[in-house]
Order: sequence, then C-alpha cells, then structure tokens
Amino acid sequence: MSTTATMGEMANSAVEFYPKRGGGSAEVNHAGDFGVTLDELRALMELRGAEALQKIQESFGDADGLCQRLKSSTSDGLSDNPTDLEKRRQVFGQNFIPPKKPKTFLQLVWEALQDVTLIILEIAAIISLGLSFYQPPGHESEGCGKVSGGFEDEGEAEAGWIEGAAILLSVICVVLVTAFNDWSKEKQFRGLQSRIEQEQRFAVVRNGNVIQIPVAEMVVGDMAQVKYGDLLPADGILIQGNDLKIDESSLTGESDHVRKSSDKDPMLLSGTHVMEGSGRMLVTAVGVNSQTGIIFTLLGAGEGEEEKKEKKGKQPEAAVETNQNKAKKQDGAVAMEMQPLKSAEGGEVEEREKKKANVPKKEKSVLQGKLTKLAVQIGKAGLVMSAITVIILVLYFVIETFVVEGQSWLPECTPIYVQYFVKFFIIGVTVLVVAVPEGLPLAVTISLAYSVKKMMKDNNLVRHLDACETMGNATAICSDKTGTLTTNRMTVVQAFVNDQHFREVPDPSQINPNTLEMIVNAISINCAYTSKIMPPDVEGGLPKQVGNKTECGLLGFLLDLKRDYVPVREQIPEEKIYKVYTFNSVRKSMSTVVQMPDGSFCLYSKGASEILLKKCSGILGANGETRSFRPRDRDEMVKKVIEPMACEGLRTICIAYRDLPCDPEPDWDNEAEIVTDLTCIAVVGIEDPVRPEVPDAIRKCQRAGITVRMVTGDNINTARAIAAKCGIIQPGDDFLCLEGKDFNRRIRNEKGEIEQERIDKIWPKLRVLARSSPTDKHTLVKGIIDSTVLEQRQVVAVTGDGTNDGPALKKADVGFAMGIAGTDVAKEASDIILTDDNFSSIVKAVMWGRNVYDSISKFLQFQLTVNVVAVIVAFTGACITQDSPLKAVQMLWVNLIMDTFASLALATEPPTESLLLRKPYGRNNPLISLTMMKNILGHGVYQLVIIFTLLFVGEKIFNIDNGRNAPLHSPPSEHYTIIFNTFVLMQLFNEINARKIHGERNVFDGIFANPIFCSIVLGTFGMQIVIVQFGGKPFSCAPLNMEQWLWCLFVGVGELLWGQVIATVPTSHLKCLKEAGHGPGTDEMMEDELAEDEEEIDHAERELRRGQILWFRGLNRIQTQMEVVSTFKRSGSFQGAVRRRSSVLSQLHDVTNISTPTHVVLSTANASTAPGNAGGESVP
Repeated sequence: MSTTATMGEMANSAVEFYPKRGGGSAEVNHAGDFGVTLDELRALMELRGAEALQKIQESFGDADGLCQRLKSSTSDGLSDNPTDLEKRRQVFGQNFIPPKKPKTFLQLVWEALQDVTLIILEIAAIISLGLSFYQPPGHESEGCGKVSGGFEDEGEAEAGWIEGAAILLSVICVVLVTAFNDWSKEKQFRGLQSRIEQEQRFAVVRNGNVIQIPVAEMVVGDMAQVKYGDLLPADGILIQGNDLKIDESSLTGESDHVRKSSDKDPMLLSGTHVMEGSGRMLVTAVGVNSQTGIIFTLLGAGEGEEEKKEKKGKQPEAAVETNQNKAKKQDGAVAMEMQPLKSAEGGEVEEREKKKANVPKKEKSVLQGKLTKLAVQIGKAGLVMSAITVIILVLYFVIETFVVEGQSWLPECTPIYVQYFVKFFIIGVTVLVVAVPEGLPLAVTISLAYSVKKMMKDNNLVRHLDACETMGNATAICSDKTGTLTTNRMTVVQAFVNDQHFREVPDPSQINPNTLEMIVNAISINCAYTSKIMPPDVEGGLPKQVGNKTECGLLGFLLDLKRDYVPVREQIPEEKIYKVYTFNSVRKSMSTVVQMPDGSFCLYSKGASEILLKKCSGILGANGETRSFRPRDRDEMVKKVIEPMACEGLRTICIAYRDLPCDPEPDWDNEAEIVTDLTCIAVVGIEDPVRPEVPDAIRKCQRAGITVRMVTGDNINTARAIAAKCGIIQPGDDFLCLEGKDFNRRIRNEKGEIEQERIDKIWPKLRVLARSSPTDKHTLVKGIIDSTVLEQRQVVAVTGDGTNDGPALKKADVGFAMGIAGTDVAKEASDIILTDDNFSSIVKAVMWGRNVYDSISKFLQFQLTVNVVAVIVAFTGACITQDSPLKAVQMLWVNLIMDTFASLALATEPPTESLLLRKPYGRNNPLISLTMMKNILGHGVYQLVIIFTLLFVGEKIFNIDNGRNAPLHSPPSEHYTIIFNTFVLMQLFNEINARKIHGERNVFDGIFANPIFCSIVLGTFGMQIVIVQFGGKPFSCAPLNMEQWLWCLFVGVGELLWGQVIATVPTSHLKCLKEAGHGPGTDEMMEDELAEDEEEIDHAERELRRGQILWFRGLNRIQTQMEVVSTFKRSGSFQGAVRRRSSVLSQLHDVTNISTPTHVVLSTANASTAPGNAGGESVP
C-alpha cells in the first residue's frame, strides 16, 4: 500500500480488523433487526459532501429513511429500552476506544532494574558471592602474608556470603519500592483520565426528552443535539442544522471551518469541533468504527481488543486476519502518514490520542529542567569521587602488600587478592550509590501525585502533572469575567421599553400590549431552544437555568412579566425556523428568521446593545408605534440608558426585529444586508452578581505577587464596574482599562503588525480588557509571556470556557478550563479543569504549586546533606583506613532512608496559607537558595566533625576495641556500629530540620498536621534499633548497650540545637556561598524548545544528544549561509526568506525569539525531523 494512501483507503484497510461477530448466519439476522449493517454504515461514513448525499438517496431514500431503518425517530430519538440499547451495542459496537494496556508490575520492576548503579551493585554482589564460596587450601594461604588474617575463625569464613546476599536483598528492596511507586503513579493517572472521560457528557433525545448521558453510553441510532463548543463523540449524519460550522482540522489538517447542512454536506465526524451553530445528528458509528476510532486502531491503540476478537473469529477468518496484520505492518508507513494530520493548530488528534491512550503528557517543566541539571552535576561528582576511592584503595593495597612487605603474587593466593579488589570495588560503588540522588525524580513524582490527588478535593482536576508546579510560579492570571468571577446566574433587573427606563422589572400593565407581544416572541423564538428554565431542585430554591445563561436571564424576564415562552415555542417548533445566524464572538449577536402565515419573513435579533443599536433605524415609542432612530438619538440613548446601566455592572442586551418581504426572497447569505435597518423593541440590563468569595481570593493573589487581569467580551463600563467590585482595580491605582479596538490600535504599527515593544508599553498597567475577541486574548497572553521588560519571564495562567479560548489556553503556561460551563474544546486545550468554575480554586492551585516547589527544596536540603557527608566519610575513611566506615549494606539502608522514605515524608507536607505571603520564585531562580546552602554546609560540618571524632578516637571515648584496619572477614565491631548508628540518628533529626527552608526557627511548626512524616520518622527509628541490635553480620552491626545508645541519641538531638545556631548566622554575611540548581540557560532553553516536539528523552540520553545537537547546529549554520547566498542571488531580500521561514515555523509551533536567522533555522531543522512531523513541511 503506498504511503500516499487516502484516509478512505486507510480506513477501509481497517474495516476487516474486526471480523463480524459469530460469522455469516448471524449477520442476516442483524440485517433483519436493523435495516442496515455495520459495514454499510462504515462505507457510508467514508464519503463526504455530494457523494455522501447521493449514497444516502440511493440506499435509504433520505436521512429519515436511514433513521427508520435504524429504528429511531428524528423527533423522539430512541426509546430508553435497555434491551434495545444493549442489542445496538452488540451489533454496532460501544462508544469506547480501548486504551493501551498499562505496564504490568513486572515490567515496571524490569525497568527499575535498568538503573546503572543498581546493575553495577548486582554484578559486584554476584562476584563477591561467588568468591566467598571459593575456599583456598588452608595450609598454603600462610604464604599470602597478613592478608588472610581473617580466616582464623572458621565460622566467620562461612559467613563470607552474607555481604553479597545482603547487597542483593537491598537492591531488590530498592527496585520493588521504585516499581511500586511507578505503578501507583500510573494507576492514579489512569484513574484521573477515566474520570475526565466519564465527566464528558452529551445531549441526546430519548423518548422525546433531551437528556445528558456519558459519552460512552451513546449508541448507533441515538439522536444527538450538537451545539457550539462540542467535541463530537461519534460519527453521524446531520438531520437538521442551524448555521453549523465544524473545525475538521483534527482529521483533515484543513484549518478552514467546514459548513454543514442537511442538504449539502451532512457528514459529521467524531473528534471534530463545533465552532458555530447547532443541530441534531443521527449517530451512525461509534467507538472503534468511528473515524477517530479507525485512526486509533491504525495507531495501535486498540490492539488488545483485536486480539480478543481474533480468537472469536473462525479459523478461515483468522487466516485473513494474519494477512491483515501483515498489511497492517505495511500500514506502519500509513500510520506515519497519519501523524501530520495533527494540523497546524496544535494537533488535537495528537492531544486526544495521548489522552485516550492515557500516556501522561510529558513536557519538561521548569522544575524538572532544574532538577535534571542538578542531578547530572551531582552524579558526575559522585562518579569522580567513587573512581578516586577505588583507585586509592587498590594502589594502597598493592603497594602495602607487594612493595612494603615484598610479597610475590602466588597463584593460590589469587582468589584472596581478588576478594580484596571486589571489596574495594563494592566500596566504590557504594560511594556512587550514595552520591547519586536517584530519590530526586521520586520526590518530584510523589509530591506531584500527592498534590494532584489533594487538588481534586479543592476542585482542581489536573490534566497535566507539571501544570501543578508551574502554577506556583505564576505571576499573572488573565481571567474571564462571566462564570469565573461572577456566579453566572443572569437576571434582568432593568429595562428600557417604550421610551421609559424602568429601574426594576416593570409590571406587564406598564408596557404597551403590542410591544409586550413583540418582546415575548422575540425572546422565545430567538433563544436557542436548548435554553430553558426548570423548576428548582429543592422547595423554595431558585429555578434551575439550563443552557446559555444570558438567554435564561431573558427567558426569566418573560416569566417575571407573567408570560410564558413554552406556548410560543410549541407554535413555532425548531423545524419551522427558517434561518438562524447563531451567536459568535465576531457577530456578538444572534438572529432568527421565521416565515409568517402570509409568506413574508420576520427577523428577530438580540445582542450587545452598542453593536445592535448601530443597525437599528427605528424604535418602538411610547405607545408602541415605530419612530425613526437617528445616530443622534442613539448617542443620547447610550449616554442616558446604556452607560448608567453598564456603570452598575449590568450587561446590556438590545432586542430588535425587522420585517422582510417574501417577494423577492432576500439573499440569506448576505448577512450584512439582512441584519440591518432593524427596529429596536427594548434594551434590558442583566445582572450577573460577583461570587462572594472572589474579592478575598483576588486580594490573596495580589498579596502573593500575582497580577489579576480581566479579559471579557462585555462592555467596558460593565467590565470596569465588576473589576472594581472584585478588587482587580482599586481607586487611586495607576491602571489601564481598554477595549479590544483601542488595544489593537495601540499594539500595532502603521502596517498593522503587532509589535512587542508596543505591547510592553501597555501590559504592565493593563487590568481590564473589554469587548475583546479571542485573538486579543491570545495576543495579550503571548505578549506577556514573550515580554522582556521585567528581569523575570512572566508565567501566565489563563481561564477560559469558550471554544474560542482554545488558542489562549494552549499558549498560556497554565490553562484553566471551566468544568461546568466549559466547552469540550476548552477542556481539551487546558491543563487544569476547575470543577466548580470558581476563581478561588485558582488560588488553591497556586498554593499547591508553591508547596510542590517547597517540598522538593526541603527534600534537596535533606538529601544533599546526607550525600555530602556520606561521600566524604566513605572517601576519606577508605583512604586512611582501607575500609569504608559505612559498609555497602549500611549505605544502602541510608540510601533507602534518605531517598525513598524522606521523599515520602517531606514531599507530602500539606500547604499552609503562609505560602501565599511571598512573591513567586521566578523561572530562573535557583533551586537551592543561599539559606539552604548555608544549612547544607552547616549541618554537613557538624556531622563530619562528629563522625571523624568517633572514627579516630571513638575507641578511647567509649573504651571499646578499635575497629580500624580489621582483616577481610572479621566480625563486626562495636566501634563501627556506633559510627553507623550515630550517622543514621543525625540524619533522622536533620530530617526534622529540613522541614523549613526559609530559615524559620520553629522546625516543629505543624508537624502533627502531617501524619505521614511522623510515622516515617518513628518507623525509621524503630527499624534502626532492629538493624543495630539484631542486624549482625549482614548489616555489619554489633549490638550496643544502653549507654552507647544514649550517647548516639544525644549526638543526634544535637542536630536540632545546631540547627538553631545555624539559623542565627545571617545569610547575607556569607558572600562566599553559591546558589545551585539554576534553571536551564538560554542556550539550553532553545534545546528544550526542540526537545518538546520529540517524545521526552531520557535525561541520560539528553546528555548524549548534546553532541548531536551541536552537529545539527553546524549543519544549520552552513545551510543558513548557503541560503543567504542563494537568496541574494535571487535578488530577493534576506528578510523575505526569514519571513517565509517563520510562517512555516509558526505552523509547527510558536517559536519564541526569532531574533537571529540561525535560531530560526535551528528550530525548523529539528522540528521537521521530529517524529510528530513525519510528513514535515519542507524547509524552504
């Protein structure tokens, strides 16, 4: 199959993947039950436009005919009969695409075993085990000099295997813990995904009632109601539509919206977005049979499902299957073809493919960037230290044995010497194990996973893990007004009717009856029929508003006028509506045309008052007759009616109508000619009260150094009034409130291009952007993110609910979508979903984000202290006494304490309100601040002094045997046990110190709020007692008496006191300290930009790939130079080439800083080789 296969062919090649259930005989019955088979429907859904219509006419007569064959009704939908629904699932499949199988626990164990340091340890342990079983002939070993001194005691020689076995055991422990953590992380992520998928509901008609059902329950034959902002969950045929436009870019890559109508192009495909209009569709294909399902099948998401069905299929079919699978392997090329379908708009297919296959979206977040860099640096240092340790030990041994004592290497002594070398090697590896902070990624994951779980309770559903931590650095929030800052419960409170301004809803008797009739008709008909007002859930509650809230406000106005909208709608059902111009962000109005009994037409319009009034040429006057409405009258009305309403924070809506003749019939597609020359019926003021908790939340944000900006489609006066109520603007502040028009005028140059310098003049003071279009929102977000005015790059969070907010949500560092009011498109583009649509939940997200950052810092402060001390002790001890004071197994225990347990204990600290009292850290702030550095070094010094004192004069202090220079398999000494015990206890108490990283005095503050921390500290202490008293040979421990224990404890508690001493030293005086763990430099940021396009690369690989990247750069430089030359030859300006290049890039992904041509080329070269762009726009 050629790689240029069309979508149709590819989909057909997928048809046979699913053998019909139970072979042929059943098939006939199915056709008997339903007048159409699965294959016929699949073939039908391959067609588009005119072809599809022709096929429907040939096969079914019309869409209604197909509907009857599927035993459904265009008006009442399916009956809610469970057996019928189940049968449909049997015949046509479920609306569910089976996700990839999760990794099994064993696979995760296998992955954890791939860790390099663990492999080295395993090898060392196995060699050590093997050698311990080899007994050299006793009498000859005398010749090997003092080396074999330890073999006198037969019992001890037997126990030589214990160390190797103990190392292996501890390796197994580490592996199991890591695998378990990965497994629970994966499980949580899947739980989250399934929850996101269950949350998605869709409106279908069953038994004539519109109900919301989970998407997975939709079946073929359902009558689904599609509306603006939906993401279609299944394929279907449009039965009736109003001005429906679909964005099919996720399937076809065409960014233009496609008009759908039942008489021209009725085919609706799953996975596409409704950008405008509304309609009803008959579901014809679900799950793996829908267009998206077929693509996922090609991409291998449904493999498990196929295998199951293959087994069900009969033998001959199985043979076909195997051929099919061969074909499918060839289709690998096709699957690659599918990749470029990810469209210029940022690949919803890819996004959804990732979401459906439940692969966590892996981006490199700021924190992970800093951590990777830090871990690599520490690892390198550890490697060097461990290598030096091994070399020194080996040299010392060789010189001592063969030079100083003049021994010669005897063959029968070889195993003994080798055992020594293995021991040295194990010591070296242990140093490395302790030095490498493999607990870092663990700490980050635990911290994020813990936060995500807890954030669910705070109404934040996190879709991308790292959004949670980015939020802690947020410096700006661009928020919607309606529904986020306000309650989104609209009520009409003022009206201007018949030249009279009513301050509250008028009594029906005060309005001219004709005018009242017009109002009732205009509102009832010209509101989406899906908007209704339902009786309250509880007695005495407020009535329930269903559908568009503004429209519900208007319908509520009719009820207040003692009139009802239902009879009007029954008289003119949806099918009878002639034409609808649906609301969108460009029109800012909605119009509906109905045909009158005499054949003429009446157009009803409603929309933003200042926009609609410009189209009005008449107005209904005092006693209901029409009088002319001139621009002069309009200005007066704006001044006297609209502005006063807006200044009280009301949204003003104008209601108007126009009569149109039937002969000649107007040209309905020429909207400008139709929606003009209107007659204004009334202007109403709708109130949307501010949520009571919002002003407080905004105050918290401002105190935390986060600027809140309001971006709304509303009138500027309304917006300003609400902003003042919320506290976004305070009297006396220096702020800007702009309308979209002014904003655009100010940021564009003469040629109409946006200039960053101009945006930089505006955004720092801008607080309210009113009457803004979605592009304005995107421009503002991009402008703030790209700005270089302040030394810190701004981190921007954006809230959005509409389809049109998608680009801004994607562009922002963190996108918040509304869980209740949000459209599917917005949720798809977001990082976090606010399940209660409430602004104050964002503040919680900030708190959790900062908490993640702090948890990691606490862990780092603790871990690095242990690392520094353990490495120095092992290193110096080995060099001076030929043996590490801390044995390999002990080191692994320490490693377990400080990595796994400490990351659990410190990463699960709950957040406190005090986190909101400081300014954001900023993206390039170092992970390890000066205060932390001071703590790490301070505690390190304390621990080293204690341990070296014990090592060299400990036997005198405690009056015990000296443990230094012990022979090979000598029994464990009390001396070294005391050192090990003291070391661990100091770490335990230092763990309590590590709970505070900003130099606070009270380290016990809120310690009982974290039960995990307490239980881990106590648990570790208990384990330590067991290890020391009963660990014996495997742990190289001798039991200690009470007095020795008290001394060890005393030294440990000394850590807490010493911590107070350190806290007293002012950080500012320690100029010599350096911070560590800065963010990636600008150069690397560029590389990270590239890496984002590719699958996240393993950190170690990233190190290797530096070389490749430099190689790319070299090529690119040459390429650029050649291009420059050829461009000049073509006598076009080089600028042209760069511009063309940047247009290609902007399609690939928003490239930051197109400052120099090299940068531009660099990004293209990599992006076009990225797997996500297999087809790749070629570089010009």
